[in-house]
Amino acid sequence: MNLPLIVFLVLFLLVFVLRIPIALGMMMSSIFYLWLNPSPAADIAVVASAFLEGLSANFVLLAVPLFVFMAEVMNTGRITDMIFDFAGALVGKRRGGMGHVNVVASIIFSGMTGSALADASGLGMMEIKAMKEHGYDDGFSCAITAASATIGPIFPPSIPMIFYSMLSGASIGALFIGGMIPGLLLGAALMVYIAIIAHVRDYPLGKSIPLRTFLILTVKAAPALFSVVVLLGGIYTGVVTPTEAGALASLYALLVAAFVYRALGPRALLTVLQNTVRTTGVLSLLVGTAYAFSYIVAIEQIPSMVARGLLAVTENPYLLLLLINVVFLVLGMVIDTMAITLVFIPIVLPLVQLLGINLVHFGVMITLNMMIGLSTPPFGMLLFVVSGISGTPLRTVIREMLPMLVVMILVLLTITYVPAIVTFLPRMAGML
Repeated sequence: MNLPLIVFLVLFLLVFVLRIPIALGMMMSSIFYLWLNPSPAADIAVVASAFLEGLSANFVLLAVPLFVFMAEVMNTGRITDMIFDFAGALVGKRRGGMGHVNVVASIIFSGMTGSALADASGLGMMEIKAMKEHGYDDGFSCAITAASATIGPIFPPSIPMIFYSMLSGASIGALFIGGMIPGLLLGAALMVYIAIIAHVRDYPLGKSIPLRTFLILTVKAAPALFSVVVLLGGIYTGVVTPTEAGALASLYALLVAAFVYRALGPRALLTVLQNTVRTTGVLSLLVGTAYAFSYIVAIEQIPSMVARGLLAVTENPYLLLLLINVVFLVLGMVIDTMAITLVFIPIVLPLVQLLGINLVHFGVMITLNMMIGLSTPPFGMLLFVVSGISGTPLRTVIREMLPMLVVMILVLLTITYVPAIVTFLPRMAGML
């Protein structure tokens, strides 16, 4: 432990103690390390040059602002309304129907945006309002909205998986298709939980939709639903790359919102662009500062030290996967998902490769792990989102969220120890 490394680690720990924004904290600790370290490898010009070369080679990162833009268009246009109405017609007639609608709508919406926060903030208000109007408890309505939003980055496309692909070299197409069955499995598990709670609390039966009404709602939703075909069909047929698919789907969503649903005028489009630039700017700052941070971690050989430390505990790959899951779940309680992705995943990747764990399997597993962190007290971002948009006290949301966390963790463990759930479709598609 040399002085620059000690200063680096102490300053990084202070980020969490003082609640400094993670990007600024990583920048601060990295600058002090580079300033104190006389080694040629720690020259700031060398770090900047390596970062720019690495960034220019990762064309897949261009997909991020495109997916952010598409999510903003979906939320601003009437596309979310169409998806919600269609999901209601599809599964709303069962007991606890509005809870099932919440989950199904999230699965459909996740196939368009790849963002948990976009799901919760876009569909969320509509879902919570509808559930409250049908007699559901405030806390339950908010908690299931947060829980279902975690499906967003599991079911393709997925913004966190794009960053994971950049860090690990795993195929983004394989990661996307590998998340399909886990996303559906998570949705099914939440719907089973909803069914049980609906019977215990005697939540109301939904209304049965006549066939004619169902067909009308399906026709209205068809242009919105087709965006999933445009996005995923383009990737899996090999016609376009994930980045090109993001551009194509963004253009399609823009045309549907503007000309089919007529819900995206010039002023709304300006708001969409502003929000996209703002979100992309935040993510870009995180990527830049995390790269410098990860560079320092690499030259100090911290991943090797972590690997040796974990292997000293156990060399059993099953126990190591459990240990990694526990560590990342704890990190998710207090640290932003993007920070975990960009800072901590590079630390454990050498160990994962040493154990021969499939990188696509690990990527989907760890993405689900981090999404669970978004709903985990005390600092789960989704908890604050659903509490803020609904006006429901945070403690009420957390009380209802805890049993759902158990359900999601059981799904996580299933995916962890049955890799075929993730790897089956990529192998069938010839991607593995």
